[in-house]
Amino acid sequence: MNNIINSIGINKKPSDTKVVVAMSGGVDSSTVAGMMKREGYKVIGITLKLYDDNKEVSSSKQCCSGQDIMDAKRVANKLDIDHKILYYQNKFKEGVIDNFTDSYLKGETPIPCVQCNQTVKFKDLFEVSKNLKADAMITGHYVKSITNDGQTNMYKAIDENRDQSYFLFNTSREQLNYLRFPLGGLLKNETREIAKKLQLNVADKPDSQDICFVPNGDYVSVIQKFRPDALKKGNIKNLEGKVIGIHDGIINFTIGQRKGIKVSDKEALYVIKIDSKKNEIIVGPKNKLGKKNIFLNKLNLLVDKKEFNSDIFVKVRSTGKLLDANIKFDQKNNAEVNLKNSEDGISPGQACVFYQKDSLGYKVLGGGWIND
Repeated sequence: MNNIINSIGINKKPSDTKVVVAMSGGVDSSTVAGMMKREGYKVIGITLKLYDDNKEVSSSKQCCSGQDIMDAKRVANKLDIDHKILYYQNKFKEGVIDNFTDSYLKGETPIPCVQCNQTVKFKDLFEVSKNLKADAMITGHYVKSITNDGQTNMYKAIDENRDQSYFLFNTSREQLNYLRFPLGGLLKNETREIAKKLQLNVADKPDSQDICFVPNGDYVSVIQKFRPDALKKGNIKNLEGKVIGIHDGIINFTIGQRKGIKVSDKEALYVIKIDSKKNEIIVGPKNKLGKKNIFLNKLNLLVDKKEFNSDIFVKVRSTGKLLDANIKFDQKNNAEVNLKNSEDGISPGQACVFYQKDSLGYKVLGGGWIND
């Protein structure tokens, strides 16, 4: 008898395959749940409550709000699938918010969505899914996953404007083999069309834009809330070390920033460096922003190092373009990235993600955290 390969690469009939769908209450994850149900899988939807709602943290542009949880519940009822809500406020505070505030106080520019995927979503929810004896965990992320012989590789989504592979570089190999991303081969408008055909109430729901715990992008007020001592005045210096101004706290600045420096000069000034130990901001002209060498730590590789060749591309920010690069590894889980062309605004705390082009698209090889 031939093995039956279902649409998510498992040798079972869909009716014999149990899947957990991470349902945020948005159109993407809701559509994925509907697709799995329509194909005949045994679907369990799980929604995470990650923080306590209040008037300051309530926006239609944020994910994981109280409204989102209600939307996820309505979708589950519409699809007639089991639905669970897990209360992970403490885990989220420890794994994401604390890291976010500490990172800014170190003069870094953090990416909380990576931390959220790495900890709460793909670590804890992964374990929950395993405990439920699910065959796979499904999410609405826009990345392609291609599974052969139980081995899954991650690729950039075909929708360049929606690709989320940058945020998922820290996924472990074990997690990746268990995860499935059905939207990687769809455009966003196609996802909405499927949602409409499934008659889901979230088909026209706006996409979340803000970081879920940062209302209206005001991250400074969030840091102040958790770390009241965060705003501490210090010096603004030029590249020669001369004090040319005073700042109200390093958390107000990121590498490459121009607005808000409040120091006049004969040419526009940009933040070149943030020295958290000295509580100083170093500024200079735009032509001093470029870097060709980047040092990474805490690498996470999804392929063996021998698969890295000379045709490597990297991304140094989520909205950035792919950059030609060479990568040198050391023995301590660090790497030096040499860019073929200088890039502006590279900031510690951001991720540098590795890609390689093959016949299936741009394959994610892993990445690391920018240290310098």
